[in-house]
Order: sequence, then C-alpha cells, then structure tokens
Amino acid sequence: MAKVTMSSGNVFADLGLPHPEEALAKADLTGRIQDVMDAEGLTQEQAAARMGIPRPALTRLLGGDTRGFSLDRLFRCLKALGQDVEIRVRPKAPGESGRLSTVVEALPGGWAPAA
Repeated sequence: MAKVTMSSGNVFADLGLPHPEEALAKADLTGRIQDVMDAEGLTQEQAAARMGIPRPALTRLLGGDTRGFSLDRLFRCLKALGQDVEIRVRPKAPGESGRLSTVVEALPGGWAPAA
C-alpha cells in the first residue's frame, strides 16, 4: 500500500529544495505575470517588451525556470505590467521563526491562487 504524506502547503519544501519560501514566492509572482498576460491578451513578445526582458527569458520563466529572476526583478516585471507591488514587514508570531510569504490579490473579474 502506498504511503500518504500530508503536504506542508509548500511543494518546494515538500521536495526538500533549498530556499522553499523564496521558490514559492517566485512561483506566485510568475503566476501573476501569466494572469496579467491572459487578462490583457498580451503575447509573450508584447509582455517581454513591456517588462524590458528578452522573450526567451519570459518563455523560460513562464515554464517554471526562475533562475536569473530575483524577487526584485520579478517585482519590477510586475510593475512594468501595471501591477502594484507592496512589501510588508511585521513581527513574527510568538514561538515561530520569521517567514516569507506572498499574497496575490484577484485581478478584477479574475481569480487569485489560494494563500
């Protein structure tokens, strides 16, 4: 019989990858880039031009390859696509270590991934 293991809520942590919180944040931000492209009917060429990046780099990013994309670079890409990016720092919960998380709000008439 197969062994079932409960997810932590972060697939990157479940897979034992390094820096799982950053990897999840990058995935969430990349998802928002795709959502904006879909909502505005942008081609990869048009979106890449607006973001000031080569189209092949955008293709790799949308395919899940975030190498070469820091969180800061993804923030700048989202700003170029007309998105507001807010960074908030708050005290950690008692008894917990600090953490990195993202909150992606729904696009008008759209959806947002579960937090």
